[in-house]
Amino acid sequence: MKIFTVFMLTVFSTMVSAKDIDYKVAGKTYQGFLLDKGKNAPLVIIVHDWDGLGDYEKKRGQMLADLGYSVFALDMFGKGVKADTLAKRKQLTGALYKNRKKMRSLMDGALKAAKDQRLNVGNASVVGYCFGGTSVLEWAKSGAPLKGFASFHGDLAVKPGDSYRKMKSKIIAFHGSADQAVGMQSFADMAMLLEKEHIPHEMITYSGAPHAFTVFGSERYRKDADEKSWRRYVEFLKEQQR
Repeated sequence: MKIFTVFMLTVFSTMVSAKDIDYKVAGKTYQGFLLDKGKNAPLVIIVHDWDGLGDYEKKRGQMLADLGYSVFALDMFGKGVKADTLAKRKQLTGALYKNRKKMRSLMDGALKAAKDQRLNVGNASVVGYCFGGTSVLEWAKSGAPLKGFASFHGDLAVKPGDSYRKMKSKIIAFHGSADQAVGMQSFADMAMLLEKEHIPHEMITYSGAPHAFTVFGSERYRKDADEKSWRRYVEFLKEQQR
């Protein structure tokens, strides 16, 4: 009986509630993905790449849930909107790049939705990939009340008027030094701005890693850079929860 009880406790401790969640921002319906480890679990918010919320973000979410985090993968495009062609992806992301205020409001709205789901938004951080990584940095500039901002191969370019002075925590950015979409000059410019404004940050490059080097199964995937960046990211999460 004792062995059975221990086994059942182990099973229940690893269980997680996974489901799609509809929520509204400015009257429009969006659909996120939730992995709920309980009200006391720290929360990680995931911002998707330019192809929308899909299997990649859900896999990363499960990896985080396996480590004890609740996860809310948000939706930047709207429920039922398919970013299934190159033209559509450029259209959807381009509209948000041109309207950073709306980009931030969508993430603010998702944070409210996470709170409505009784997730631990008081102990939350955010991570994004490519377009999502760019969005994360934009959210950081707004002063969002999170315990860490992580960008994987996002756009690091510094635009006129950019400032991180409202930030309330630390930034970590993972970048491939062979990235042809976001050059090393952008990497350096962002590092210099963060240093100038005395913002806690960590920026790491990986040799030979192109843009989107963490995307499993793609031609750009680089196993070594992905695994090293993931290990450091997991350490970063633990550090921000202290």
